[in-house]
Amino acid sequence: MRTPRLPGPGAASVWLPTAPCTPEGCAAGAGPAAGAARAVLRLTAGSAVVTAGILLAPAAALLGVRLRHRLTRHWARAVLRAFGVRVSVVGTPPGSAARHGPPRPGELVVANHVSWLDIPLIASVLPGRMLAKSELRRWPVLGAVAARGGTLFLERDRLRALPAAVAAMGSALRGGSRVVVFPEGSTWCGRGEGGRFRPAAFQAALDAGAAVRPVRLSYGPTGAAAFVGDDPLAASLWRVATAARLTAEIRLLPPLVPGSRTDRRALARSAQLAVARLSANRPSVSVHQCDSSSPAAASSSRTPS
Repeated sequence: MRTPRLPGPGAASVWLPTAPCTPEGCAAGAGPAAGAARAVLRLTAGSAVVTAGILLAPAAALLGVRLRHRLTRHWARAVLRAFGVRVSVVGTPPGSAARHGPPRPGELVVANHVSWLDIPLIASVLPGRMLAKSELRRWPVLGAVAARGGTLFLERDRLRALPAAVAAMGSALRGGSRVVVFPEGSTWCGRGEGGRFRPAAFQAALDAGAAVRPVRLSYGPTGAAAFVGDDPLAASLWRVATAARLTAEIRLLPPLVPGSRTDRRALARSAQLAVARLSANRPSVSVHQCDSSSPAAASSSRTPS
């Protein structure tokens, strides 16, 4: 029986987005490797931190938003640290000042999709309600925890279910929530400029009058982090745990304000171009492997994570 996959590539329907990336092509050249003993230690520590998050999630769901987000950021950073990933944050996260009066629209965070590491990486800076495939809801333990934590679910193989998912995202945004989406719909390891940003999620931002925050995620070496195609989760976990100097960078790009673009396709193109332009300006070692960037700019967090 295959290990359950985190939200990522899939081909349950012919209309679903797919990427040309494969584990054989993208995981090659994963960079220097750590010893087996260190890798086992990282896997053990990472599993312990994830398990602690699962056990504490029901209690955390009862807390206020600010405190819950703070705990989520600490937990996500601990996950990355446990797996030996060094993190650089470029850009200034939005403030968390208390709001008064009626709820203001939240923010739609859209990012390129490379790895299962994307989820804790974004949560370490911009915790919010994640859009995930509906299969996750049926997973033992994790499904219930994800639902309790506010995850929004999409039936990827049913096109007719898309309007309801967009409506749910719009409702969350109108209520002031941050919603996190990977609009490529599949993971890409760095070949070319990545996948096209699908416009459906951007309609939710337009309906709610919410800003869109493009985010660029990159890893060095990309081969160690890439989780593409039919790659089993266990194999990807082992590559990450055995990587000697795996770095992750999250770049927060300027938000696209509501009203500046009234069409979801134009808004999706603007977000995609913002992310792709940054990617195009970054040198790459090969078609599959990008240079890691050094921590720079407004803020950075360094972990053996």
